[in-house]
Amino acid sequence: MNSKFKLSLLVSVALSQSISAAFAQNESNAGPDSMNPEDDTIFVEGLLQKAEINPVAVLSGEELIRRRQGTLGETLSGLPGVHMDNFGGGASRPVIRGQTIPRIEILSDGANIFDASALSPDHAIVTDPLLLDAIEVQRGPAAVVYGGNALNGAINLVDSKVPKSLPEDGIDGAGEVRYSTVDNGVSTAGRATMAAGPFAIHVEGSTSDADNYEVPDEFGAEELKDSFAQSNSYSVGASWVTDKGYIGAAYTVQNAEYGLPGHSHANAACHTHGLDLHCATHGSYTDPFVDSNDDHIARINLRNERVDVRADFEKLLPGLQHARLRLSYTDYNHDEVDGSLTFSQYTNEAYDARLELTHEPFFGFTGTLGGQYTDAAFTGLNFNTAHENDDPQEYTSENIGIFLTEQRSFGPIEIALGVRKDWRTLEATKGVWSDYFKLVPGYDYPQELLDLFPVWYDEYFEKNFPATKHNPLSASLGAKWNLDNGYSVSATLARSQRAPSVRELYARGNNLATNSYEVGLAKTESVSSQLPPSTTDVEETTKSIDITLRKEGGPIEFELGLFHQDIDDYIFAQLIEEETNGHRLFVYTAEDVTFTGVDGQVSYRFDDTAIVTLFGDYVHANLTDDNSDELPRIPPGRLGVRYDFDQGPFAAGLEFYRTFSKDTVASYETVTDGYNMLNATFAYRLDLSSNRTAEIYARATNLTDELAFVHTSFVKDQSPLRGRSVVFGLHTTF
Repeated sequence: MNSKFKLSLLVSVALSQSISAAFAQNESNAGPDSMNPEDDTIFVEGLLQKAEINPVAVLSGEELIRRRQGTLGETLSGLPGVHMDNFGGGASRPVIRGQTIPRIEILSDGANIFDASALSPDHAIVTDPLLLDAIEVQRGPAAVVYGGNALNGAINLVDSKVPKSLPEDGIDGAGEVRYSTVDNGVSTAGRATMAAGPFAIHVEGSTSDADNYEVPDEFGAEELKDSFAQSNSYSVGASWVTDKGYIGAAYTVQNAEYGLPGHSHANAACHTHGLDLHCATHGSYTDPFVDSNDDHIARINLRNERVDVRADFEKLLPGLQHARLRLSYTDYNHDEVDGSLTFSQYTNEAYDARLELTHEPFFGFTGTLGGQYTDAAFTGLNFNTAHENDDPQEYTSENIGIFLTEQRSFGPIEIALGVRKDWRTLEATKGVWSDYFKLVPGYDYPQELLDLFPVWYDEYFEKNFPATKHNPLSASLGAKWNLDNGYSVSATLARSQRAPSVRELYARGNNLATNSYEVGLAKTESVSSQLPPSTTDVEETTKSIDITLRKEGGPIEFELGLFHQDIDDYIFAQLIEEETNGHRLFVYTAEDVTFTGVDGQVSYRFDDTAIVTLFGDYVHANLTDDNSDELPRIPPGRLGVRYDFDQGPFAAGLEFYRTFSKDTVASYETVTDGYNMLNATFAYRLDLSSNRTAEIYARATNLTDELAFVHTSFVKDQSPLRGRSVVFGLHTTF
């Protein structure tokens, strides 16, 4: 089906259904509360319905303004239970309770984000923290609402690109400019929402330009090579607002160019002979970088276009409390460039539709019935010959999911239960045999041989690219006991299932960003008969228990989360061989593992102006299948304290935390030393008029200029954290 036709069909269906329903309502201009950048109260989509049971941290308002960085991982790192897998200045993914993408889901206002970040750690998550109103982080299983990729948590990015209400004075907006000393980084952002009768029109945009960032002298260099990052984004959206809700759409474009620290040309020719990883050229195994050296700049050029249709309405029909619609179309692509050579390209084109219907209380229960449909086409896996004008292998996927959640209170006890069922197909797009068998032009091949080529190609394709079908089922049951004086105890039991990703299934080739050669579950027999048989019949099954202790109100408040996960058929890349040049052969395998940990914080408020908070987290992972090895890149423990002062126009904060050493490591990892991090924040607010404010702020990080390596990073030894840095900013609202 033509892409533009499919998109127009999705939009037309959404508009016809939502507008016809809304015309039956009073067309008042009142709507949901506006997401004013200076207001800490955020109209949040999707996750807060579970916040009373599962731990959810929300960054919003002034705290988000001062903490946000160029990447999502850097912005969230430091929250209880949240680390990052650092990959220079352009890409860092959040790590929640020891696991990252594809075991946590990234959402945009309750709708899935589609990019290539699940395929490799050097692929950026397509978002701009400068344009977000709030970030929600749910620790613990969210698969019953968002599918198997959310089995360890979900992050919801709340924005204003589709307006939810009309600005009170006809127009409102915000602007920000920032300068960072560690990388000479300059960032600007601005947005405005205008009213035109019952319609709200929104425009926003941002730009950022940062050089290679400085690192402490102990690293042996003044700056980290290829850690630069530039980006720009803009969005245009509009909504029709009634007294029952809104429906609107937005078009968003994001461009980025960022460096890849730690890259090496030494491994471009690596290939396998059985279980032997061979990194020398011979025969058809050539090295595209034979005349290159590591002085060349390695970078990713990224462009993402997205169309969103969103709608939220209250009481459209008798018995229906709330209706929510999310439609999106994503056209993602990036080139991986080394010097002047484009050696790889990734694309992801996805259509996604999600509908949620929340019913009125029925026998005391309030719940949501929902459905989701996703159709996507992806390229780039195992593709390192873009410079030869080859065509990449395409993979298509289709997913249908239905889910139901219900909540009810029995006096001081609240219960929540949910279930989700998915049906997913994933397959490679079959080409023609002549693209695989390169015939010599002009040679007279016998017809008998020409007749065999299609047969051989069919056999090859069926063996190497078997189509897959998975039907994961997830369910959860939670309860919260509200005690006196603000105390509560929550517990959630969950069974979550996740289908393997396209890389975990079909990988067979070099990943130069991580200096590895990877073999997927469906490719093992094509490498060696000594490996386990090729399979696609694998689903991760996680049985988990999460306990949360809370105290809200009064001078002492706390939230403490304890969790244990017992995972059958946990899919990870296991080391088979390592070459002397550092290149490694990994084979994806499925084994049983456990994760156990604790995270949280406790705060004491001295008065209305001062509060001190103690925070920390720890996770332990264990392979249980008589395997003497350890899981790789598990974050170390962390413990910290933060003091915040806020009086009148002045605010300040001082934060210190210790990330402990990591000495329980996988066989191919090295011990990572612990480090201390000292940060400080100062801000001064100005009330310029009744509806105009400004804030001048400075955020200093790594004040002691300590050399720090992140154990969760694939390139930890080549990509330390930033050295001493101060970000100066001016944020205004009107």
